[in-house]
Amino acid sequence: MSFRIAAFLVFGLTLLVSWALGGWAGYRQVEQESLEESFRYRQLVANELNRYLPIPELMAEHPLLEKALENPDAPGVILQANEEMQRMATIVGSSDVYLIDVNGLTIAANNYQQEDSFVGSNYAFRPYFYEAVESRDSAIYFALGLMSRERGLYFSHPILDSRGTLLGVIVVKVLVHELESQWHRPASLSEAEMVVLDKAGISFLASEPGWLYRDFEPDSGVTPEAESHQRYPGRDLAPIPMQKLGSPLGVSEQSEKIRLLGNGNGMEYLSVRTALPRLDWTLQVMVSTRSVLWTRLAFVLGGAALFFGGLLTWLYLRERYRREAELALRGEQLERRVAERTADLESSNRQLLEEIRERERTQNELRETQQELIQAAKLAVLGQMSAGLNHEMNQPLTAIQTYARNSRRFLEKGADDMVDANLSEIVQLCDKMAELTRQFKVFARKSEGPPAVVDLRLPVDASLKIITAQQASSDIDMQWHRPERPALCHGDLIRIEQVMVNLLANAVQAVEDVAQPQILIDIEQTDAFWKCLVRDNGPGLQGNTEQIFEPFFTTKSVKQGLGLGLSISRQIVDALGGTLTGRNRLDGPGAEFVLTLKKREATE
Repeated sequence: MSFRIAAFLVFGLTLLVSWALGGWAGYRQVEQESLEESFRYRQLVANELNRYLPIPELMAEHPLLEKALENPDAPGVILQANEEMQRMATIVGSSDVYLIDVNGLTIAANNYQQEDSFVGSNYAFRPYFYEAVESRDSAIYFALGLMSRERGLYFSHPILDSRGTLLGVIVVKVLVHELESQWHRPASLSEAEMVVLDKAGISFLASEPGWLYRDFEPDSGVTPEAESHQRYPGRDLAPIPMQKLGSPLGVSEQSEKIRLLGNGNGMEYLSVRTALPRLDWTLQVMVSTRSVLWTRLAFVLGGAALFFGGLLTWLYLRERYRREAELALRGEQLERRVAERTADLESSNRQLLEEIRERERTQNELRETQQELIQAAKLAVLGQMSAGLNHEMNQPLTAIQTYARNSRRFLEKGADDMVDANLSEIVQLCDKMAELTRQFKVFARKSEGPPAVVDLRLPVDASLKIITAQQASSDIDMQWHRPERPALCHGDLIRIEQVMVNLLANAVQAVEDVAQPQILIDIEQTDAFWKCLVRDNGPGLQGNTEQIFEPFFTTKSVKQGLGLGLSISRQIVDALGGTLTGRNRLDGPGAEFVLTLKKREATE
């Protein structure tokens, strides 16, 4: 076998091995990133379920619901139940809340005044009803609404009287659009998609709108069950054209390569399936295999470089040995010169090795210095978060303490309904403190939240609940001139609520020593902005008004605050693209703070 033929065979074998290793490494990398994203999304779904799961059970304890089920023909009682449904839906942020009797008939709902009201509809066929009735425990179900045609999670819980007799079921529906919007493609993979499938293989969440309500198990030979058609009324549940290509080398059993044939594109994906918690859902993350091709090409180029490097090294060594043999035939003079030249080369090599070692030591020291700088930056961020969190958690904890003390008095008086209402407020404030803790991470990183449309009236309403629950505000004349129409602006509900709580708390402290304390809250609009004004009749601001927005600047005692509230509030408003200013009132004594946010139109 000639030298050229052997070289070509070795070169071809090197390319084949490099191609196979590149595919192995590429598919493993794609699978790993898909599993990481699946874990993140799985945790998100678990958090949402844990958030809403105990709510129906708490609602079921409300005495008004039991009274409505026992007196379904009493219009006054049913009206009170409908209004309570509205209040519950607003508090928990759900789409619908409705009450079903033991026969499956809806007798009260938060949408009782709408044309598509659930009142009068029978839902005995829905699993969330008969599972709650049979198990006498909470039930969860996902489906497409029969009237609203909106996808939602249904949380239900049975309602029992004091003797344990079943009276009906309370149901809370939560829309799942937020779960779909929380899907983020892995940063290094631009062609990544996801679907969430039910136990029949039907997709009800998808990153591509055209993949909704499609059968992703077309090769199973099983047509969608009647339950699937009942779960997704009005949808044909057509199978999605798909070709399964088997599992590539290097991936786990939960991954396989597929080709989607829709629209004639024939794109190949690596499909990774992961079970989601509590429900019989499956998350299927599909990542395009184009990146594997680039990985394989990189391995092929590396293999080719390695081959040619080895070939050149071998040729060099062969030629060197040949020349050494020729030089050995010459005299001692040539041998001495070769020895001297070899000594020079060895000295140069030693110098080069020493330089290489010195550079390696320098690189290690630079790397350690960089790590120390990164750690110092992390500690600075943690310090900023700790200071902000200590200040922001003080007000909800004060409100919780007030509600707890009131609940003890109501228990002594036997006012169980007021105790239940106070406990609901405490649960809501605890959830709010958890959300505040998450938001302070955003402040420390100085990042912006996703743009959203917020009704400016809602954070004002929520902040007034916290402030009015405190004893210091009991004698204050708080005038909230609430607009009749929504004031839609660009912002974030929780963060705007934090700003309003800070402004109102400062106003309450400002009027402590005023004979007739008064706080005015107004919302005004301009061509492009909404303005929320908080005014008090206290002593007003002293000196430079911009100085009050500096961190740790305060004219109060340490017990009243650390001087961080206005500074953090301005950071929040600046991140939302608005402004927060303060000045003394022109129409009388006191201070006036103006929160300005951009107008937004209502979204579909």
